[in-house]
Amino acid sequence: MLTRRSMIIAGFLASTFALPAMAADTVKFDMKAFQAAQAAGKSILVEVHADWCPVCTKQKPISSSLRQKPEFQNFAFFTVDFDSQKDALTLFKVSKQSTILGFKGKQETARSTGVTDAAEIEKLWRTAI
Repeated sequence: MLTRRSMIIAGFLASTFALPAMAADTVKFDMKAFQAAQAAGKSILVEVHADWCPVCTKQKPISSSLRQKPEFQNFAFFTVDFDSQKDALTLFKVSKQSTILGFKGKQETARSTGVTDAAEIEKLWRTAI
């Protein structure tokens, strides 16, 4: 049986080692979380996605691969659902799925639509560092 102290230590260790993985998780776009990331001056990537979009399907493994790189570990990642989050599309002035936006804090650094070239996508991501 674990003592209270052992459980606290185990919880601390689990949360400490889980943080790097959580940092690269994609979060469904939420205005408060996005604004908090901007206020903190974080590097931010916003991906406008639709499940039915063939270009989005091609972008997904590229994004997954880039997230493994050390320079992108501290980015905040948000996904906007093209079909259900129309308010976010209006906010970002986006009219098409497969759009990727980079931010450094409150400053938009780059955007692209329909790009599936890994080198071009990485170039966009790097603008937010």
